[in-house]
Amino acid sequence: MSVGPAAPHDGDAARTGPPSPPAGHRPVPSRSIATAVVAALAGLLFATNAQVFAGDEDRHPQNLEDLARVESARLERLEAENAALRGEVRGFLGAEEKDPEAGPAGRLAAEAAGQSAATGPGLTVKLWDAPQQTDGLAATLPPDSLVVHQQDIEGVMNALWAGGAEAMAVQGHRVVSTTGVRCVGNVLHIDSRTYSPPYEIQAIGDPGMLRDSLLADPRVQVYLDYVEAVGLGWSVRPAEKLALPAYAGSLTLTHAQVLNGPGSGA
Repeated sequence: MSVGPAAPHDGDAARTGPPSPPAGHRPVPSRSIATAVVAALAGLLFATNAQVFAGDEDRHPQNLEDLARVESARLERLEAENAALRGEVRGFLGAEEKDPEAGPAGRLAAEAAGQSAATGPGLTVKLWDAPQQTDGLAATLPPDSLVVHQQDIEGVMNALWAGGAEAMAVQGHRVVSTTGVRCVGNVLHIDSRTYSPPYEIQAIGDPGMLRDSLLADPRVQVYLDYVEAVGLGWSVRPAEKLALPAYAGSLTLTHAQVLNGPGSGA
């Protein structure tokens, strides 16, 4: 007579595998544990970075416009500090050193270099962008044609020099031989500072001669055509007396140099 498996005792459950965990507890797979650890570490890293770089946005702007504004403010602060230091140094100099413009030769040299303030009759020229238009000729032209460009400002400046300008300023900056006027889009850069239109150019000289030279210049004529066609801004005002500031920056011309040596490619 065959004997079958013994019947389980009352209260016992039939078991065919490992014992079940206590009620209310689930086994956690090892992959879930690893994922939880990684997530916790990532959260800790993000929280640490947020604390380290909190408030750092002002020191490191995230776009070019903010960067230019921060650097312009820094430049103004440094120039003010330099002016204060020069004032302190002047207190230790002799009479001749305090006034390098003393004498006719010194005054002429200072005026030629733009290092002394200038006053006299002249012209004030202003240029600004055309208004946005959705009809007419302006609507068919690219946006680049509706803004003031570097060549427009240079054309006005060169025409004024040709008309006998004795001194000039752009956006209040005295123009000297090392002055750089550069445009990126419709933003003007002068002496490491950034300006938006309207742009103002002042020139000291005979107002009639300056105006005649201005209107006869080919570049200015092209600009005036756009003034008529799309509404670019244009204003010319004579003045009995203009006051232009002295140039306070460095007159040293900084330029790139070709390296001659190992690794220079020469």
